[in-house]
Amino acid sequence: MSRRRHSDEGDAGSQPHKRRRTSEPIEIEDRLESLICRVGEKSTSSLESNLEGLAGVLEADLPNYKGKILRILCAVARLLPEKLTVYTTLVGLLNARNYNFGGEFVEAMIRQLKETLKSNLYSEALYLVRFLSDLVNCHVIAAPSMVAMFENFVSVTQEEDIPQVRSDWYVYAVLSSLPWVGKELYEKKDVEMDRLFNQIEGYLKRRQKTHVPMLQVWTAEKPHPQEEVRVRPHNRNPCSLGFVFYFKFVLFHVLVDAVCICKCVSVCCQGPVMPGSHSVERFVIEENLHCIIKSHWRERKTCAAQLLSYPGKNKIPLNYHIVEVIFGELFQLPSPPHIDVMYTALLIELCKLQPGSLPQVLAQATEMMYMRLDTMNTICIDRLINWFSHHLSNFQFRWSWDDWADCLTQDIEKPKPKFVKEVLEKCMRLSYHQRIVDIVPPSFSALIPANPVCSYKYEEETECPLPGLAMATTVSNAIKNRASNEEILIVLKDVPNPNQDDDDDEGDGFNPLKIEVFLQTLLHLAAKSFSHSFSALAKFHEVLKNLTDSDEGKLHILRVLYEFWRNHPQMISVLVDKLIRTQIVDCAAVANWIFSPEMAHDFTRFYVWEILHSTIRKMNKHVQKIQKELDEAKEKLEKQQNKKDMEKNSEDEEGQLEEQIERLQEKVESAQSEQKNLFLVIFQRFIMLLTEHLVRCETSGVDINTTWYKNCIERLQQIFLMHHVIIQQYMGTLENLLFTAELDHHILAVYQQFCALQL
Repeated sequence: MSRRRHSDEGDAGSQPHKRRRTSEPIEIEDRLESLICRVGEKSTSSLESNLEGLAGVLEADLPNYKGKILRILCAVARLLPEKLTVYTTLVGLLNARNYNFGGEFVEAMIRQLKETLKSNLYSEALYLVRFLSDLVNCHVIAAPSMVAMFENFVSVTQEEDIPQVRSDWYVYAVLSSLPWVGKELYEKKDVEMDRLFNQIEGYLKRRQKTHVPMLQVWTAEKPHPQEEVRVRPHNRNPCSLGFVFYFKFVLFHVLVDAVCICKCVSVCCQGPVMPGSHSVERFVIEENLHCIIKSHWRERKTCAAQLLSYPGKNKIPLNYHIVEVIFGELFQLPSPPHIDVMYTALLIELCKLQPGSLPQVLAQATEMMYMRLDTMNTICIDRLINWFSHHLSNFQFRWSWDDWADCLTQDIEKPKPKFVKEVLEKCMRLSYHQRIVDIVPPSFSALIPANPVCSYKYEEETECPLPGLAMATTVSNAIKNRASNEEILIVLKDVPNPNQDDDDDEGDGFNPLKIEVFLQTLLHLAAKSFSHSFSALAKFHEVLKNLTDSDEGKLHILRVLYEFWRNHPQMISVLVDKLIRTQIVDCAAVANWIFSPEMAHDFTRFYVWEILHSTIRKMNKHVQKIQKELDEAKEKLEKQQNKKDMEKNSEDEEGQLEEQIERLQEKVESAQSEQKNLFLVIFQRFIMLLTEHLVRCETSGVDINTTWYKNCIERLQQIFLMHHVIIQQYMGTLENLLFTAELDHHILAVYQQFCALQL
């Protein structure tokens, strides 16, 4: 080749040519990587000719760059699954030209498969299995070898005392690969394949399904059932080998049905219809779209362009498939594959690229989800609220609100009116109150968020003066006159304690009026903005710490904060966050406050659970931070002990490290104790609330399945799902103290579902 001749030309001893000779292999390797990764992208020639040309180039470079070519092909098989058939065809062409290369490539793929499984990279391992399966069609792997591999996978289900998730993965790996290779295997090994299916069916029948309710997006089976497992070739037809081993998120059953739901959108019913939800085509399309998102999710523009350029897009209603797949990922439980905001940004970009069609499809999807809110999982409703409000903010908050007027006749706590109210509240965070008032019809006034103004109880004198009114004026004047923390504490000493009897000696016990007078006044003076409030809390941190030196004080300061900012949930959220960060209140106090009777009115509101989950995350991060410091100190001590030359200075340093480790160990134990106590508080309060509801319903002869009960039980599930990694550490304590056999089976079922997910 010309590049090799060029390296031999000229004076080999010249400096420029020396640089070229050392850099040329790297340049060639980079070029090979670029050629392989970009094959199948936009080109003036056909894919077939591109693959033939690339195979020729790679064949010529095999003698010198075989290792590099093998590594690149193994990498793209794992990292670019949406181009699976392109690369399997390329490997097939290379195998036809160089038989030994095919064998070496398969060996390299098997090694990589083992490494990904050891590294717990199960999604990537799945792509490798599918890649190997498709190599059967390219005559690189023999059908009997593939069947033998599948039989080894399915034999895992016969192992004893293993987690069910292990068996599930191997069975799913087999089933999800069959759309690529099922026909070929059935034609050549039908007896073995029938035996394989019988083994899989036997496993599925005895498989535990306790965890299923915790992972469902909807609790109802209509209009479409949520199927966790579908397996069985219809009439032994190899072309019907479509298997799905996860919860299907079906929005559009067929295109015509979708159109009929959203009457305001005009869609041509003569267009292509979505393949049936049980079809191989539907599964393969969805898998390819998932792979595109997985490969390009960091770049929304690239991702949107790749989705819209899906091969064969003229034969399918591509926009409907894309929207369904995106929402399927967004609502995946326990958590989406990517951060929530990515899906919002991706849908916005798709709307920009397809302004004439995709917004209408998205409107239909939103309408369909709105219609099914009654049976939608509360966790998924949260994500829908976040997405929809964010999406509206990018399109001037325009929406056909009158189409949702049916929610106005329902109880405010029902899912539909609550959804609209929460969406408008989220929209207000991204805009301002008057804008929200202007964008919705007057008939929706009951669902419009309250004007986010403060409620200062000492603002005006009344006929019956409030206790502490005079002191509030004194405190206000002291703060305006730049009084110090010590001076404020002296002023507050004169506030009478309503909890103290007249014949008691004067003490410094919990004084709720003192907290109300000071905090109400401070928040009122700093109510202009978030920054003013933060500065006020920071300036009088010492006073606040003094007032909250007891558990009652911590709980009451949160009550006062809520009472003052009850019309401004966002302010409550950020100030509670600030109070935790500055250690004025602790995480357990926040949990107790959320479950207190004073918060019953707002218990099902979205912002309350934002606060609780934020609190749990802060606690978890605190423990992780201290644990990291301890691990680093231990590592440093180990390095110090490994030094051969032990000098006096190093001995002193070693002693200091040991003392530091001892202190950090105590901190870790203390933090873990607080963490465990936080979860005990949360689960105990859940159990108390739910038990009271169940007893009340049983006594009154009322159905327990109220809107409040559904919300509460699903919030309990949410705690388990969102923080499962930490909760696993304390399962023994939870089982011994709270989730005992005597607990009502409705509540205990949630814990059992969570335990089943760990198996």
